[in-house]
Amino acid sequence: MHVFLETGRLVLRAFTEAESDVEHVYALDNDPEVMRYLNGGRPTPLEAIRTRTLPAFLHDYPGLGTRGFWAAEEKTNGTFLGWFELRPLDEHSAAVVELGYRLNKAAWGKGYATEGSRALIDKAFTDLGVEHITANTMTVNAGSRRVMEKAGLTYLRTYTSTWSERVEGCEHGEVEYVLTQSDWENGRKQ
Repeated sequence: MHVFLETGRLVLRAFTEAESDVEHVYALDNDPEVMRYLNGGRPTPLEAIRTRTLPAFLHDYPGLGTRGFWAAEEKTNGTFLGWFELRPLDEHSAAVVELGYRLNKAAWGKGYATEGSRALIDKAFTDLGVEHITANTMTVNAGSRRVMEKAGLTYLRTYTSTWSERVEGCEHGEVEYVLTQSDWENGRKQ
């Protein structure tokens, strides 16, 4: 198991082609509450997990020198909690990365998303050469917005996207939060 990062309570490790990783992601992506702000809670076919999702999770980004997605496990017992993303927008450059996370309901409200996000942000700015982090969610996704703010990102804008299928709340648009390396450094000095 390739461990990318550890926090006080989390292990972020590389995904594998193991059936257990397929099953974990399939269960996560088939929970209507988890997927509410992503696809309206519609189920994701197992074949899509195998042919689209997992290959994306296994992809190495040359500009970053590592993958962009990691399985999140509880440190003490190895329970799969979900995943985190720190993926470059340009595959060949670490300058701008997108922060993301998807955790199962049992992990909600326990600070895991903030803890993992903060650790990834620290690693991005200290070890990976990242200059700018962006994160996006639906305007109505108050929980995710709170995590972004607690992790140190600030609101940049509200915008609208074209959704292939309507998701409840999409009429309010999406929001982008950002954090630059200089703002992160200034925050650490305070």
